[in-house]
Parts: sequence; structure tokens; C-alpha cells
Amino acid sequence: MSGRRSRSRQSGVSRITEDQIADLVAKLQQLIPEIRSRRSDKVSASRVLQETCNYIKNLHKEVDDLSERLSELLESSDGAQADLIRSLLV
Repeated sequence: MSGRRSRSRQSGVSRITEDQIADLVAKLQQLIPEIRSRRSDKVSASRVLQETCNYIKNLHKEVDDLSERLSELLESSDGAQADLIRSLLV
């Protein structure tokens, strides 16, 4: 048995099975719009993971852009409008 396997068994860490990985990849596939919209059900796990990473990066960029726009809006608004916007965000 390899050193890594024996250490993980000794520390009580349970190993994830191939079926569990396949299930998780299938769940990711359902969440990612670029993959979900494809007609083919056969997508490799590596492709699902790549698309997932791209999707998360795009979401981060979108959040950053929206945050920037909101900051600009709050700076350009008068006090009452800015207070109203802030109250809607809470």
C-alpha cells in the first residue's frame, strides 16, 4: 500500500469513491449553463471541471463589475437616494 493511502487510513480520512465523483460531476453539469444547454449528455469530467472554473471566474467578474457600478451610483446619488439604495441592499 502506498504511503499516502496508509496515512489517510490511519488518520481516519474516508476516501471518495469513483461513483461519488461521478455523481458530483453530474451535479456540476446540471448547474453550469454552458454545459446544461448542450444537447449531448456525454461530457468528460475534465470538461465539466474546466467549464465550472470558467463559470465561477465569470461570476466573480460579474460581481466585481456590479460592485463597481453600485459604488459609482452611490457616489453620484444625493444623500436620500444613497440611503434608500443602501437600505435595499441590507
